[in-house]
Amino acid sequence: MATAPGALVPAATCAAAQGPVHVSEPTGYDAILLAGFGGPEGQDDVIPFLRNVTAGRGIPDERLEDVAHHYRHFGGVSPINAQNRTLRAALVAELERRELDLPVYWGNRNWDPYLNDALREAHANGHTKLLAIATSAYSSYSSCRQYREDLADALEDSGLTEALQVDKVRQFFDHPGFVTPFVEGVRAGLAELRSRGVSNVEVLFATHSIPSVDAQRSGPAELSLGDGGAYAAEHAAVAEVVMSEVGATDTPWQLVYQSRSGPPSQPWLEPDINDAIAALPAAGRDAVLIVPLGFLSDHMEVLWDLDTEALETAEEHHLEAVRVPTPGSHPAFVAGLVDLVVERLEGARAADRPALTSLGPWPDICRPGCCENVRRGFRPAVAGLAP
Repeated sequence: MATAPGALVPAATCAAAQGPVHVSEPTGYDAILLAGFGGPEGQDDVIPFLRNVTAGRGIPDERLEDVAHHYRHFGGVSPINAQNRTLRAALVAELERRELDLPVYWGNRNWDPYLNDALREAHANGHTKLLAIATSAYSSYSSCRQYREDLADALEDSGLTEALQVDKVRQFFDHPGFVTPFVEGVRAGLAELRSRGVSNVEVLFATHSIPSVDAQRSGPAELSLGDGGAYAAEHAAVAEVVMSEVGATDTPWQLVYQSRSGPPSQPWLEPDINDAIAALPAAGRDAVLIVPLGFLSDHMEVLWDLDTEALETAEEHHLEAVRVPTPGSHPAFVAGLVDLVVERLEGARAADRPALTSLGPWPDICRPGCCENVRRGFRPAVAGLAP
């Protein structure tokens, strides 16, 4: 992928091209790119969508049907596209409120509208410097580097490598705008459970499981954050902040995982949320509060894995259960995303950037070797230093 002369970061603006940890030079972006995961919008879309998601892994359609029935249960429609339309509209309104003249384009990695289409539209409208917001808050291959690789692919496939510059906001797992909706949700959820007369509640902070080998390589290679890498460390740090902000540090909690999809022979992060729920009665619990800490909106893995399977498991074990909302288009979350844009517009110093854990503020430019996928190797990616 081409870069500006002397640049180390592909497709970057001049301020980001040399790969500073935090970009402290103001940058005149002329558009925002909301980068989503994508989802089917009808029964005929389900298998083609899942083929896109699993491309290169050789998974036959009959195995994809094991996941497809989750979507078919809801008419073949994932709510994620509608949620991103709502988020985009909220971002536009917040940008206008702050008198920031930045159009917001939206493109997906795995379904229409694709990133390629969004880049072509931005280019056709005369925009050349885009700042991307990925709809994922944490560090791992699937939640950060794969977005950056797909942005690089989209530039190449659309023939716009030489015409567009694309930077990306930092991972925002500990930004107050992302954390505040969970603080509010946990506070309300605990109050709801207490109103039902239960007294022994455990809080389960849920996120998507990933292969252990990917977790170990999540985040910059020079960090030593344990077997779960930056991915697990970030979630645990945010959970601690939430419990502290709620004033519930005496309430037991744990980080759990969901939505595992790999072969049984491949280790993935554990414990599974359903196993954790099943163990709660023996620990003296009579209620569970489920917090979808790894997710931005109520997409399929929240509706199925949590609202269907996890709540059924809680009922089977005679536990009262409440599931906390995701940030969605919560005003604090939307304002926080625009704050991340303003950081880059103004070139804010790291010391002036809000972060609620000791891990942040996370780098603007991903460090060399960050979030390696050992099965695929390093592929071209924007917004980071090679490899």
